[in-house]
Amino acid sequence: QVQLVESGGGSVQAGESLKLSCKASGRTASNHAMGWFRQAPGREREFLGATSWSGRDTDYADSVKGRFIISRDISKNTIFLQMNSLKPEDTGIYYCAADFDRFGKPTYWGRGTPVTVSS
Repeated sequence: QVQLVESGGGSVQAGESLKLSCKASGRTASNHAMGWFRQAPGREREFLGATSWSGRDTDYADSVKGRFIISRDISKNTIFLQMNSLKPEDTGIYYCAADFDRFGKPTYWGRGTPVTVSS
């Protein structure tokens, strides 16, 4: 089992930045690819990006490419989501996820952290 705990959510103005963290714990926590999803009000949860277990390979959704950066601190079993130039449409609950199957579906989920971007 892997437990994921997100932190760093909050309220910001449009154009500002915010950095989220997700700490993984559990016997196999360091062995899995990890990533971020977002669920905006009234919308389905969407994939934002993911990083390999080593942190060397990272993939992003087109909607956030160039604005969001995922990084990983292997020593702390933690991944980060640096969000820049935030827009009101980035508002939502941000979820950390780990251990993706071949269809891209995660096995483990965090409980989410809210982000609100005001115009």
